[in-house]
Amino acid sequence: MVTLVEKIKEEWAAFETNANAVVEKGNKAAGVRARKSSLELEKLFKEFRKASVEAAKK
Repeated sequence: MVTLVEKIKEEWAAFETNANAVVEKGNKAAGVRARKSSLELEKLFKEFRKASVEAAKK
């Protein structure tokens, strides 16, 4: 679960960087990357939720 949290942190940093680039500079390519990161984050959050529930059962 520690590695999963690290993946989430890394993906969040990428999302934040790209989202700021599109908002502040109007960088359209960064918008595409931010949307891709948001989809990856969604998958990671679902995976985290499953792992968290399993850990709580123990």
